[in-house]
Amino acid sequence: MQKLGEFKLPHFFNYPPYFTLQPVRDTREKQIQLWKDLILDFCKTQKIFVIGLGEEFPLFTNHAIERSLTHEAREAFLSALVSEGRAEWMDKGHRKCLILWHRIQDWADILIQFAKDNGLEDSVVTIEEIRSGTESQGTELHGIDRTILNRALKLLEQKGKLVVFKGTSTDDEGVKFSI
Repeated sequence: MQKLGEFKLPHFFNYPPYFTLQPVRDTREKQIQLWKDLILDFCKTQKIFVIGLGEEFPLFTNHAIERSLTHEAREAFLSALVSEGRAEWMDKGHRKCLILWHRIQDWADILIQFAKDNGLEDSVVTIEEIRSGTESQGTELHGIDRTILNRALKLLEQKGKLVVFKGTSTDDEGVKFSI
């Protein structure tokens, strides 16, 4: 089995036809499902939040079989993730895609559990502490994309589970959990 760093690639990754959009509908649906699962798994294990269509992305090329996904195939696979709510286009030209290996509600649940696990009920922490503090080390929150974190915080704020305090810069924005 081929690996990409420590990530184990599925068997289909070495099958050249999977690097070409398949013309038969049933085959294409299976192909798209395989690629969606692969992209989500890879992004989750590597903590990748943004994929640029025109940029090098390790999954889009297999040097061993000398195959690369076309721009059309990349966009098809990412668009399939977008249609399921597992990704969002970051621009109108579909050049960058925000990958949601957890949906925003799931990130919000992770934040609440993080606050409970670290005794942060009725405490104020900075957003940077959530993203890169010692408490978040070893958790999925460590290194989280700021856009995703802000959306999860906003969702929790709307539900009355926390309050976000704006600072003079993004480094000193605070969060008070009330769970």
